[in-house]
Amino acid sequence: MAEIIQERIEDRVPELQQLERVGLFSHEEIKAIIKKSSHLEYRIQRRALYKEDFINYVQYEINLLELIQKRRARTGYSFKKDEIEDCIVHRVQGVFRRASAKWKDDVQLWLSYIVFCKKWATEVQLSKIFSAILAVHSNKPALWIMAAKWEMEDRLSSENARQLFLRALRFHPECPKLYQEYFRMELMHAEKLRKEKQEFEKAKMDVGNLEYAEEILTGELARIIYKNSMSVIKSAEFHVSLLSIAQLFDFAKDLQREIYNDLQALYIDDPLTWDYMARRELEIESQPGEEPPTTKQAKAAEVGRREERCYAVYEEAVKTLPTEAMWKYYINFCMERFTKNTSSKLLRKKRLERTMVAFRKAHDVKLLSEFQYKQWSELLLRRDLFKEAMEVAEAGMESFRNSVEMWQLKLQVLMTSKSREVSRLFENAFVQLKPQICLSLWSAWTEWSENANSQEDTEMIYEKAVLAVTGAESVTLKDKYLDWAYRSGGYKKARTVFESLQERRPLSVDFFRKMIQFEKEQESCKMANLRDYYERALREFGSVDSDLWMDYIKEELNHPLGRPENCGHIYWRATKMLQGESAEMFLAKYALHQAGQL
Repeated sequence: MAEIIQERIEDRVPELQQLERVGLFSHEEIKAIIKKSSHLEYRIQRRALYKEDFINYVQYEINLLELIQKRRARTGYSFKKDEIEDCIVHRVQGVFRRASAKWKDDVQLWLSYIVFCKKWATEVQLSKIFSAILAVHSNKPALWIMAAKWEMEDRLSSENARQLFLRALRFHPECPKLYQEYFRMELMHAEKLRKEKQEFEKAKMDVGNLEYAEEILTGELARIIYKNSMSVIKSAEFHVSLLSIAQLFDFAKDLQREIYNDLQALYIDDPLTWDYMARRELEIESQPGEEPPTTKQAKAAEVGRREERCYAVYEEAVKTLPTEAMWKYYINFCMERFTKNTSSKLLRKKRLERTMVAFRKAHDVKLLSEFQYKQWSELLLRRDLFKEAMEVAEAGMESFRNSVEMWQLKLQVLMTSKSREVSRLFENAFVQLKPQICLSLWSAWTEWSENANSQEDTEMIYEKAVLAVTGAESVTLKDKYLDWAYRSGGYKKARTVFESLQERRPLSVDFFRKMIQFEKEQESCKMANLRDYYERALREFGSVDSDLWMDYIKEELNHPLGRPENCGHIYWRATKMLQGESAEMFLAKYALHQAGQL
């Protein structure tokens, strides 16, 4: 192995000599490069190979290339690139080839190889890499698309891109993304040829020797792709995606019209079709011959007319297709338009009215979702319409009686309106709902009570909460209870709550750390109390939390009443209790701390 490494270092000598000769690197720097290169070569020539060693080698060589570039820019020396950079690039490619052959399944390694070659290698080399990766990972459509896009956009070869897409579709005949990108590529190619032809015609050049087939210029190839994909992928969403791509190209009006007509014919029972048809009305401009609006009022009026056309389509949609999904599309559109900024008060008023009407109609036919009841109620609350918001919240509870979100919605309305019925409704909720889903309600009740009730009432609610909520979810409430006790009654109150909760497992590490922090904030911080809190915490988490042990040691070292002589015993206990990675982390942190102390 030593001979191989020595041979590889000797192969580097000519490029290193050039670097020193042209003044890009000093003699000392060349010696450092040789030393580092020898170490990296040794790592990748061992019998037991590790991917990280190859990655480190490549990264070092890339850093060296970038440093050479910077020094060339600084010195203005641009010669001898074939004798310096090309050698390094070829060496990195060799390392990548070995690594990708060894770890063929690592897509990220292949992608790093591609990124490197895009910046430093030639097109021919990159084409070979794409061929290699596709031979190994032909089951990944994204890689086929990446290769085709590179052929189209970087090599400007639409024919190669087309062949890659056709091969990809043989492997993945039902992949929507492949059809979408192939469809887009053919339209881009047609647009490019059309512009090229126009430029030649403007310059009055003879294009007789150039082939501009009318079928390609009109997007006929894209139309063929569309027709083939429709026979394979039967989905309104996919259909709309192709139509959206076609709309990016002005020359493809006939194709757009054909796709749109097919969408209406094939998927008229899909809510997405109706949503697309309605939104399309926003894009339809004024009739030919009409003057476009110029004043703000005229523009707002034009927008209003377009929106009314949209609403008309949605109204027809919910009659033809009376489903929750269809109403969801309708209401989402209304909310989008209402939240859109406008300086026209009249337009904003109309949008609000239309939104309220849509919510009301969907509720009347019992096709309003939980989320939309919440949207409706919050919209009313923002306008201080508390009575109406309460009616909506109650309607939502009537439809979704076992939903925590609906109870929260009604409580939110009551709390916002500062009603006296809040506590009674919370208690009713806990009777109606299963205890295991009520954590968010208990949290909301305690937060509301902190601002609205006396300390005694709030403490009573916390006590009820920690008794009612069990298991892992109770941890959050206990932490909140301890925080509130310290804020409202100081250290003495927090200590009392801590003592009452410490045996009610499960607890969190933060629960104990809070008490440690509260003790430290006292004027007479007692080391005996800190030891007590640390010991209690370690009984619960001493086998998994290395930071607790380190903080305990630091406390004994830094506190005025600490006992540094205890640190050795704490360290010994930690090494016995901690397991696996936690033990390794503790030993590493302890070693760093000791080095810092020295």
